[in-house]
Amino acid sequence: MSVTGTTDRMTRLLALIPYLTAREDGVAVAEAARDFGVPERQLRSDLELLWMCGLPGYGPGDLIDLSFEGDRVRVTFPAGMVRPLRLSTDEAVALLVALKTLLELPGLAERDAVGRALAKVSAVAGHAADRVTPVAVSVDAREEALAVVRDGLERKRALHLHYYVPTRDERTERTVDPMRLLLVDGKWYLEAWCRRAEGVRLFRLDRVDDVVVLDERAAPPPQAHERDVDNGVYQPDPESPAVRLRLSRSARWVADYYPVDTVEPVDDPPGGLAVTVRTQDLAWARRLVASLGGEAQVDEPAELAAQVVADARAALARYGAAPTG
Repeated sequence: MSVTGTTDRMTRLLALIPYLTAREDGVAVAEAARDFGVPERQLRSDLELLWMCGLPGYGPGDLIDLSFEGDRVRVTFPAGMVRPLRLSTDEAVALLVALKTLLELPGLAERDAVGRALAKVSAVAGHAADRVTPVAVSVDAREEALAVVRDGLERKRALHLHYYVPTRDERTERTVDPMRLLLVDGKWYLEAWCRRAEGVRLFRLDRVDDVVVLDERAAPPPQAHERDVDNGVYQPDPESPAVRLRLSRSARWVADYYPVDTVEPVDDPPGGLAVTVRTQDLAWARRLVASLGGEAQVDEPAELAAQVVADARAALARYGAAPTG
């Protein structure tokens, strides 16, 4: 998972100390990470940063102090940061709208808890709550899919999906055994054993056209293991076919955006890069090259290079233009 933005991290750091202080016996790092919606590695990084924060004077006795006992962490010196953050009017309104939205979700398991939280925030927000009263909240298809998937996970039931695969521009139908939900870079993913592909797959919920909970029990096989997504969702198999591309200077961002095996500077094109990426789906690589509009050349495999040339010639023919090379 990528590191969150500076503003989000600052907000999280300010909330961490009151959160930990309220738990005198400490809290498991993994539990705190789930509560804040970040990977465990990110939360540990936040805790390490907090060690360097404190009161003016900036000596060891002025800094926030934490204690780790196994996988649990607790605050031993909060350096005065014990008060929870006060909500601004805009923040209170946003939180109230979010809570009202949650109450509209079908299949919400913690409806009573959300209702109590809404009542408490409304009482604290005062006049700000009046702004929310006339707001009509509707739930989009993605939120409905999220609620249904959560229901299937909690009941340990298989799911039937209608899923859009963008690399093939195809809508598919499949039955899956859900394993867990992930929030990565602001997008919800279902990790599940796909019976059609006979493997573990990640399904972006905003690409789920329809999902229903089946009566049959979810039963991921023993070989179904959760992925490590700390380094991103897209992690190609090392055994996947290699695609070697030469990128122009303006397309060098590809090396930062996608996992690459090798990166080396080249003179042709000037200031360019040669990169090797791995993918089981050459259609994805074909679309990537097409989207770069001539700023990438395919060196390998020859099959992909031939497809890209054929696509370019077909596009030129539509405009009645002759290929230049």
